[in-house]
Parts: sequence; C-alpha cells; structure tokens
Amino acid sequence: MTATHTFTPAWLLLQDGTRFAGKSFGAKGTAGGEICFNTGMTGYQEVFTDPSYTGQVLIMNNAYVGNYGVKADDVESDSVKISALICKNVSYRYSRMLADESLENYLIKNNIVAIYDVDTRALVQHVRNKGAMNCVISTEFSDEISLSNALKQVPDMDGLELSSQISTKVAYTMGDEHAPYRVAVMDYGVKKNILNCLTERGLFLKVFPAKSDFADLLAFDPHGFFISNGPGDPASMDYAVLRVKEIIDTGKPMFGICLGHQLLARANGISTFKMHHGHRGLNHPVKNLITGKSEITTQNHGFGVDPEAVKNCENVEVTHINLNDGSIEGIRMINRPVFSVQYHPEATPGPHDSRYLFDDFVACIKQ
Repeated sequence: MTATHTFTPAWLLLQDGTRFAGKSFGAKGTAGGEICFNTGMTGYQEVFTDPSYTGQVLIMNNAYVGNYGVKADDVESDSVKISALICKNVSYRYSRMLADESLENYLIKNNIVAIYDVDTRALVQHVRNKGAMNCVISTEFSDEISLSNALKQVPDMDGLELSSQISTKVAYTMGDEHAPYRVAVMDYGVKKNILNCLTERGLFLKVFPAKSDFADLLAFDPHGFFISNGPGDPASMDYAVLRVKEIIDTGKPMFGICLGHQLLARANGISTFKMHHGHRGLNHPVKNLITGKSEITTQNHGFGVDPEAVKNCENVEVTHINLNDGSIEGIRMINRPVFSVQYHPEATPGPHDSRYLFDDFVACIKQ
C-alpha cells in the first residue's frame, strides 16, 4: 500500500467514436471487449472472476472500487475473467483486515488493464441509450487511428462462442462420493459458489467439459443434470443445445442457470436474442409467477429468451419475469422435471432470496 503514485494516462474509445481520457490502474497495455455495466455496490472480486464476463469490459457503477482489497477465497473461478475495467474512483489503500493484497496488485498479477477518473455516470447513461458495443482501453495509444485499429481486432459478442474456451478441460468431482444423489454438471463457465450451493445440499457432482460426449455423462449414472451459466452467444452453441435435448430425453430432472436457461429455451425451439444492454448487478427485481412472490436477484447476461417464441411453445411455460422490463427470467417444461432461471440464485455477491431454487432441484431429484 504505497502512499504516492505516478499516474499514467489511459484512453477509452467506444465503437461509436465516443472517447474518454482517464488514468491507468492495474496492468499497462491495450485491451478490448464488449462494454457493459454492473449496478452492484460491492462484491467486485466475485464479479471480476465470474466466467460469464469473459470477453467484456466492465464499468463499475459504484463510486469507489478497491477500498476493501482482495482475498484469495472471494473468487468464482481461478482467474479474473473480465477483459478490462472502467471506474470512477479507485482506492490504493484498503481497510479490510482479512484482505490479502490491494486490488491494483491483483489486477496487475492477472494482467487486467483498467482506467479510472472516468465519468462513469455519463458513460453508463450513454450505454443505456446507445446499447452494448465494443470498446478498447489503452495506455499505449492516445491517437484515434491507433485506438481504432486496436478496436477493429475485438470480436463481436453477437455470434461468439466462448464457453468451450473457458470450460474445464478435464472432468472432476465435488462433494461426498457416498452421497445418495449424483448430479452431472455441464460446465459452460460455471461459478464456484453455484457448485457449492449444490454440494451443500448433499449432492455429489461430476463437472464435465463443455464438449463432453453424452456417453460420458451417462456413465456417471446421474440422478439429475445441471446446465451452468457461461459467456457468449447461445445461438452459436449448437453442440450444447443438442446435449440439452439429449438430457431432456432421459426424463431425469434438469436445472439450468443463465446460459443454461437460454440453452433450454433453444432446445425447445425457442429463439434467443441479443439484449440492448443486458442485466448485470445485485439488485434486479424478479417475480415468481408460481408463488406470486418477488425476489431481488443477482444477474449477468447480455442475451435473453424471446417472449413471443415462448408463447408458441406448448411444452414450456414462463415461471419468472423481470419487474423492470418484463423480460423472461424463468421457464419450466410442462411434461418434464426440467426448469431454468436467467439470473444467478447462488448470489455471491448479492441477496439470497433465490436460493430456494437449489432446494427445488433437490426435491425434483428425490421425487
């Protein structure tokens, strides 16, 4: 925790030509991705390590980031997954006694380029009005030509398949191998605390790579299947849609979260679409149409399920809706013990209003 710092200038260029100047924080260099924003006030380390953020440049809405440092245990994967970071203010000093190191050191170790001293309120408003788009952050280039050339190298999220790149390469197990129930997990970018929520309920898990053969899943003889969250465009994942169809045909319980929700929709012939700017944060209100209760949810997604297509699908009904914009947040199959939600019910960080969904999944398996 150094008292003084030499500030290095940094620049942010958006695809529509909007440009911001700021100061460097973290690694030096140039990085790009699709710009998005998170409305959460805390939990930045869990957010940065969420695999669903792969390929994205993240704006943190909170006025200060870094004030409680980082801790090795507060992660959702083995590395930082965001492409780059944008902040208003950063704290070089941290006050959390349990912290291992500063946020800046953590970003440098993970080679994450960040910019701060940016008017993030204006930037978020711009993204809300204009929609998600690619951007680039650089400490190397300040002229528009060089920044534009770097921006051209950033792939579009629309049509981009990312899950197979970040999925585990080798299957592994979690939980008590003598537990009465086994669940096969398809890892398309699964979060650590989702797996914890499953093992805490007495399930023995085997986590499979994204492109595993279906025979390998069946050899585990699971009592149920879990389809994980993850990054990228579900429309580019025909291999995963086929896998979900095969799982549905077994007649066994299946639970999908986020990307898993979108894949379940596509497996039933329901299309998905790229949202204007997505939902990301810890405070999104959702209504459970089955119970009539509302819950505050943690979300991170840039794609959604087409509501018109759901109406035309006889096998699927909507179970949850977003109270801000009416978008679909949950579905279930009428003739199968299969359901999914668009949000992240483990909610680390976030409120635990939605953890009952893991209990519902266990109840389906026990039945």
